[in-house]
Amino acid sequence: MKITAVKTVLLSGPSSKGDPFMLNFRKLRSAAFVEIQTDEGVNGVGETTLGYHMPEIIPEIVRFYEPILIGLKDEQINPRLLWQRMNRCMQYWSFGGVLPGVLAAIEAALWDLKGKMLGVPVYELLGGCAHEKLLCYATGCESPYPHDELLRKVDIYREAGFRAAKFAAGWYDHKTRESFASDNVSEWVEMESQKIDRLRRHVGKDFAICIDGHMGNVDERSKPWDLAIASAVLKSLEPYDLFFFEEPLDYRDLQGYSDLCRLTSIPIAGGEVLSTREEFRRWADARALDIAQPDASVGGIGTFVDVARMFAAVGKRVAPHSWASGPAMMQNIHAAFASPNVAIVETPPVPGGLLTEIYAEGYRFSDGYLLPPQAPGLGVTLNDEIKRKYPFIPGSGEWNAVPGKEEYL
Repeated sequence: MKITAVKTVLLSGPSSKGDPFMLNFRKLRSAAFVEIQTDEGVNGVGETTLGYHMPEIIPEIVRFYEPILIGLKDEQINPRLLWQRMNRCMQYWSFGGVLPGVLAAIEAALWDLKGKMLGVPVYELLGGCAHEKLLCYATGCESPYPHDELLRKVDIYREAGFRAAKFAAGWYDHKTRESFASDNVSEWVEMESQKIDRLRRHVGKDFAICIDGHMGNVDERSKPWDLAIASAVLKSLEPYDLFFFEEPLDYRDLQGYSDLCRLTSIPIAGGEVLSTREEFRRWADARALDIAQPDASVGGIGTFVDVARMFAAVGKRVAPHSWASGPAMMQNIHAAFASPNVAIVETPPVPGGLLTEIYAEGYRFSDGYLLPPQAPGLGVTLNDEIKRKYPFIPGSGEWNAVPGKEEYL
């Protein structure tokens, strides 16, 4: 078997097939895939989360790496070795930024191809399966307001079979377009504790609740959270048995994260914007995260597994971040099943076709848990029918809520 081409595939499609809260947040999503083609018709598929944000820049970067892979045969298709080879190309001009994300998609396509060549799931190539099943949470974006809307939202996720869900700090009213904003510590404490109290009483003690602070930037009208706000809010939430609190502070405040881990009993999570082993090493050494959140479509499958081992060595857990589409979801699932210290897995609750139609072969969900994939490779399919069904719409990448980036809201 010989590699004959390395192609980028850009697609756009609905963000959900029926979650009204996700569709209110974002109706359309984009995605970027790397497809490694061979002379025997067996193709490897990988994805980068960058496709959700800035898909147009990816094809040229893939073309930069393509010559390294063209013509490789059989035993030469070694994902870890080839990742090192491709990574070496950028050692004088980048250790972060967009390049590791594109490299993550190419590496994933190599793992997918290798698994298909050998007829085994990718986690077997990463050291074997470490879990019989993994708890997963419905990733829930913002916390809708009034509170009755929040409860309706969590009920949708429970009806979909989930035993855990994540919601944002603050609140957002879709009807009025208003959101909670304050620079007052006591107002944040009162609002968050009332919200989580209502949510906990509604779902009971056996449902896992996670909260996302979005790097302390809950609303542009408020100043970003500092250690004083974060520690006060988290202290008030300790009675509600949160599974974790994600990104309570800006990532530039490493010391603040380290201090916060010691100031609260709520596990502090984060890491979705960290892409390299070296970045994660600083956080592990500083004991600045209780639950690290690597993303195999941001830094790569090999990086994920190494980061998990890194945090296991300091007595900490990991929980994959996953906000892209089908292949990226499977990249994180395989890396998670190969990593013994995984606590929970992020999962889109009512996903659209760019997830369900691509990972249909490999994704296994039952009663709130993910089960080990059984299909060879990543268990993904990217065929011509899917490509025709979800044509790419230029400009459909992720927007931030700032003037000029609202076309696809």
